[in-house]
Amino acid sequence: MDIEFWETSLLFLLRGLSTTAAITVISVAIGFNLGLGLALMRLSENRFVSGFAKYYSMVFRGTPLLVQLFLFYYGLGQLGFIKNNAITWWIVSDGTRCAVMAMALNTAAYTSEILRGGLLSVPAGLKEAAKATGMSPFLRFRRIEFPLAIRQALPAYGNELILVVKGTSLASTITVLEITGYAKRLMSQTFAIFEVFALAAAGRSARRRSAC
Repeated sequence: MDIEFWETSLLFLLRGLSTTAAITVISVAIGFNLGLGLALMRLSENRFVSGFAKYYSMVFRGTPLLVQLFLFYYGLGQLGFIKNNAITWWIVSDGTRCAVMAMALNTAAYTSEILRGGLLSVPAGLKEAAKATGMSPFLRFRRIEFPLAIRQALPAYGNELILVVKGTSLASTITVLEITGYAKRLMSQTFAIFEVFALAAAGRSARRRSAC
C-alpha cells in the first residue's frame, strides 16, 4: 500500500468523524440529564416513581444496544400513532436521529446507576448539617449533594463515556454513515480490510481520548 492510499483512505474516513462526534455529544448531553432525573427518581420515597426508574434501568441495561437500535429504526415506524404523527415520524424516519435517541436512552440507564451510587455516597451528616442551617432541598442538592456525588461518580462515568463513543459504531447497522459506515464502504471498494479498519479504529480511539 502506497502513501497515496493511506492519505486518500484517511480523508475518506474523516467524513464520518463529524457524525460520530455529533451522535456522541448529543447522546451524552441528553443521557446525562435524563440519567440524573432517573437517579433522583430512584431515590424517591414514592414506590411508583422509584419503581419506574428501577425497571427503566433494568430494561435498557439488560438488552443489547444493537437490538434497541433496530427496534427504534425498524420497529417504531411500524406503529400507527408514530407514523401518523409529524413529530414522532420526523424522529424515527432518520437513522442518525434514531441512533441519538437509542443511545441517549441507553446511556441514561447506566448514568442513573452511576449517579445514584454517587448520591448514596454523600455522608448523611452533611445533609443533616445543611438542613439544620435552613437550606432548602434544592440548595442542599446544588451546593452539597450534587458536587460530592459527581466527584465520586466521575471515574465510573468516564468509562461510560468511552462505551458511548465505542457504541456509535453500531449506528452503521441502521444506515448511518459515521466512521464505521464509511469504513465499510471503503472496504467494499478497495478490499483492503485490515488497512481500512485499522485506520477506522485509530480514528475512533482518538475520538475516545478526546471525549475523556
